[in-house]
Amino acid sequence: QVQLVESGGGLVQAGDSLRLSCAVSEPTFNLYTMGWFRQAPGKEREFVAGINWNGGRTVIADSVKGRFTISRDNAKKTGSLQMNNLKPEDTAVYYCALDMNVLRLSDATSDYMYWGQGTQVSVSP
Repeated sequence: QVQLVESGGGLVQAGDSLRLSCAVSEPTFNLYTMGWFRQAPGKEREFVAGINWNGGRTVIADSVKGRFTISRDNAKKTGSLQMNNLKPEDTAVYYCALDMNVLRLSDATSDYMYWGQGTQVSVSP
């Protein structure tokens, strides 16, 4: 069974940075597209960033473009989300996820089969 474990969340002030990590148990991690999503209280889960199987292509949501960067290390079977200049509206539970379709870089939650348990990011004004 594929397992994803996020880490790196916490409580920070506006303008601070955090780096989220996602450790993946799947040996063929390099065949998966990886995405990061977030869900704030009372809101739907939304796409934040995605990266294709070899890291050669990324997609960043407009709401975080210029502040967040996604990366992956296939040898270590990990993915990362670097978040700079955090804002209170970034407060949410952040999830990493895997899409088995290596040809697709999707922003739809329904396209991602495997999910982590989430890590809380809270940004104070």
